[in-house]
Amino acid sequence: MPFDLPTLERWLWEAACALRGPVDAPKFKDYILPLVFLKRLSDVFDDEVQRVAAEFGVPSERALALVNDDHGLVRFYIPPEARWATLRALPAHGLGQHLTDAVRAVAHANRRLNGVIDITDFNATTAGQRIVDDPYLHRLVQVLSQHRLGLRDVEPDILGRAYEYLLRKFAEGAGQSAGEFYTPRMVGVLMARLLAPKPGMAVYDPTAGSGGLLVKVYLRFLETHGVRENGRLELPPTVQDLSIFGQDINASAYAMAWMNAVIHDIQDADIRLGDTMRRPAFLGPTGKRLRRFDLVVANPMWNQNIPTEVYEHDPYGRFVYGIPPASSADWGWVQHMVASLKDDGRMAVVLDTGAVSRGSGTRGNNRERDIRRKVVEADLIEAVILLPENLFYNTTAPGIIMVINKQKRHPGAMLLVNASRLFVKGRPKNEFTEEHVARIARLYHEWREEEGLSRIITTEEAAANDYNLSPSRYVAQNEEEEVLPLEEAVVRLREAEEVRAEADRALREVLRELGLEWQEGADEPSN
Repeated sequence: MPFDLPTLERWLWEAACALRGPVDAPKFKDYILPLVFLKRLSDVFDDEVQRVAAEFGVPSERALALVNDDHGLVRFYIPPEARWATLRALPAHGLGQHLTDAVRAVAHANRRLNGVIDITDFNATTAGQRIVDDPYLHRLVQVLSQHRLGLRDVEPDILGRAYEYLLRKFAEGAGQSAGEFYTPRMVGVLMARLLAPKPGMAVYDPTAGSGGLLVKVYLRFLETHGVRENGRLELPPTVQDLSIFGQDINASAYAMAWMNAVIHDIQDADIRLGDTMRRPAFLGPTGKRLRRFDLVVANPMWNQNIPTEVYEHDPYGRFVYGIPPASSADWGWVQHMVASLKDDGRMAVVLDTGAVSRGSGTRGNNRERDIRRKVVEADLIEAVILLPENLFYNTTAPGIIMVINKQKRHPGAMLLVNASRLFVKGRPKNEFTEEHVARIARLYHEWREEEGLSRIITTEEAAANDYNLSPSRYVAQNEEEEVLPLEEAVVRLREAEEVRAEADRALREVLRELGLEWQEGADEPSN
């Protein structure tokens, strides 16, 4: 039977069923993914031993001895105790400790995998009891042994789908934590098509999560510039590879991003663990500015609370367009990404819809609107795409994709796409399709208007609308009054409370200078 997507999903479902009972469904991935990864590494190791045997013209046993002596003959060296044939033959008793020792041995033998493959302790206990008993692990290993995952057995993206399937299937019960590191697949595919990566480029994700967006960009690059040999897409020797870079604050997500890169055979990858906003990992030669990339792709946590002191005391010169409010870091992330772009760089970022409309039409100053105005006046925004509702796992709100281009094809103009109706109704989540993605990507690359779907506006028109860039304002699809999403209402309330608190502080300072004191609950100040 070919190892297609339905086969993969049945296989993973059976693997999940092997764990039913001792582990909550959202945690299935924590046990299944490291073992899928280990099996992939082990099967590829066996393939590479056969390659060495062919290259040296020696029997397989002799080739294995050569590899044991010189680990540099293979991409990743798998010690004997961690090879899948060994693990599959082990009895249930003591298997948890054997699996833990196996992944630690692989991490020890391959520095690149340290802190990646060994993130799960299969022998872990809580309150003195094993979390997953050996018989469950034994069943899981036997299920995962049903299919070979070598270089010629499966496309790398089929294995990437394993990550997506488990995150999607079992993240439904994980709520907010799922959405923090999982972007719906077709949203990532659309972003990759918008960016259209070229040979030799470097692409960066400052909030990498499980690495899905970086992988989508790489796969688009491979589809465009690769050739199919022996049933696999390969990059010709004459084509310079794409480099990927990422950082994430979550150790589990960081490990998954590395696994995702390795399992897709991405050779030039650099994923780092850390707080991007406070301690960015990728700096320029002097260490005083950020390293700059050709492309940036990201889906940062929407409306994240970050204290304004982080922006005000930034040593890297990132926030040149203004200090975002503490209630929403959306424009803080955008400015970090803009600072990470080369002079001809481009980026696609997923944000809350309010990021392109909040503050417009209000009197007085509004931090987000003022930042948005400066970014529009700098002629950086090339497109804004309104997505359908209920695509994302941590919210029912629609979200937008904003495309920034430092060398716009059409200066002084922006393409606004209202794709809110382009979806297939699903349970529990709506879905983008290939046709929807292709249609939007064509509009962007052909730079054209389509009735009821897209409109091109000028910077002057944006200014006349107080820098409200919401596509629904310019591309009407019905006469219904737009309802403010709950998440957006909460952000606006936080922002109003922040403004009130600042006004109170300023008033107290004035009263102090006048020798007056404000009494809480009083109608007027007193001496």
